[in-house]
Amino acid sequence: MPTRPLEVCIEVAPKKAFASALDWPGWCRAGRDADSALSALAEYADRYAEVAKTAGVAFPNQFSFEVVEQVPGGATTAFGAPEITAAAERLPVTAAAATRIASLATAAWSVFDGVVAESPAELRKGPRGGGRDRDKMVDHVLGAEASYARMIGLKLRQPEIGDIEAIEAQRLAIAAVLGAPSDGSPVRPKGWTSRYAARRIVWHVLDHAWEMQDRAGPAPA
Repeated sequence: MPTRPLEVCIEVAPKKAFASALDWPGWCRAGRDADSALSALAEYADRYAEVAKTAGVAFPNQFSFEVVEQVPGGATTAFGAPEITAAAERLPVTAAAATRIASLATAAWSVFDGVVAESPAELRKGPRGGGRDRDKMVDHVLGAEASYARMIGLKLRQPEIGDIEAIEAQRLAIAAVLGAPSDGSPVRPKGWTSRYAARRIVWHVLDHAWEMQDRAGPAPA
């Protein structure tokens, strides 16, 4: 029996597009246009499957995509981050759905920590000769999460690298918001809905986890 297609939202800006699997927070990839973003999304299925496995959430062995929404991107899209809240991310979130979302977010942090533990302090430079090394990347992710947390009504001080207790407290506070049922409205005025917050936060964690994996080894031949 064929599986139901995975619903995808695509946001398109000049020279950049993001494809996001709406039921799988953080499974988002970019490309030059909508088609290349969808291709990149498919290419990263196996890597995202590790997150689902860590969360104990069944991930499809076979899948297809259905683009249910395509929206114009903004300046943040063009800069390189998914920006636009999809219509599906404004729908109510049941207790079961919220628990699943929080589990996937927590699993993404676990995957990130595993990658950090296995990566050397100095990473191979990127294609343009740049890119943060491991500890600077970890610091960047922690800082971004403290900033993102404000969009869901939390005021958190960025933890120091190595302060396991503070890092865990930050993640637990964010997961508590993502794991709460919602009517689909922004968590705070002019803030983010919990579904969009999960997508943006988990995308950022995984994007850097996967970058770190790619740059931890020797340059491709």
